[in-house]
Amino acid sequence: MEENRMVDARGLSCPEPVLRPRRAREKGGQGPVEVLVDTATSRENVARHARSQGWNVEMQEGPAGGHRLILTR
Repeated sequence: MEENRMVDARGLSCPEPVLRPRRAREKGGQGPVEVLVDTATSRENVARHARSQGWNVEMQEGPAGGHRLILTR
């Protein structure tokens, strides 16, 4: 069964927006990891790191003008 893992990294300073989704991916489980961030810098850092680890990244507009990244294998 696929589970959607959600990471809310809004309001966090670097490097937390990158570390929290990484921890969620390392815990295992199936399905995408959904990440919420509130700055373009965090969006780019999370996406760059995920891609470097072989994850596909889909970027969407998130709640309250933030960004939602959906990380899949």
